[in-house]
Amino acid sequence: MKSICIFCGSSKGKKEAYIETCIELAELLVKENIKMVYGGGNVGLMGQLADEVLKRSGEVVGVIPESLAEKEVAHQGLSKLHVVSSMHERKALMADLSDGFIALPGGIGTLEEIIEAFTWTQLGIHSKACGLLNVSNYYDKLEAFLQHMVAQEFLKPFHKKMLLIKEKPHELLDAMKAVNVNYIDKWWK
Repeated sequence: MKSICIFCGSSKGKKEAYIETCIELAELLVKENIKMVYGGGNVGLMGQLADEVLKRSGEVVGVIPESLAEKEVAHQGLSKLHVVSSMHERKALMADLSDGFIALPGGIGTLEEIIEAFTWTQLGIHSKACGLLNVSNYYDKLEAFLQHMVAQEFLKPFHKKMLLIKEKPHELLDAMKAVNVNYIDKWWK
């Protein structure tokens, strides 16, 4: 993996563990020479993570719609910042620039972004690994709901396994690297 798109909150959240995980993930991305692609903001966990990667001389690419850039939430110190016209264009470009997707804790936008990327994997639109970084059990109830979808036969067990869920950055990155994209591709053929 050369680049990972990271979705996370525009606020820092309530727990110190969220910030600590940003630091841990930043160290790992730089150590592994993986470019961070994200929504381009300078606020919340997303700004914290971008700052931590940059502080360690890592590469950070942001993609932000004009409307948010105009509200002065665009991070001005990035390796590269793309300003696009819409949220749809933002998500498409972030997907094009990335080899995989990770969601840290965040709100509705974070959830929507990772679920869309996961859906694209499920539908065979791309073969990129998707994962939830389950910091302090943040995504436990979402995982339980996905299990409920399987039990109700709205989600196949195979597809549920496509969304990797780990508690630590190194565990998630290792699992993402181990994803056999050819296996995903063959399922569709």
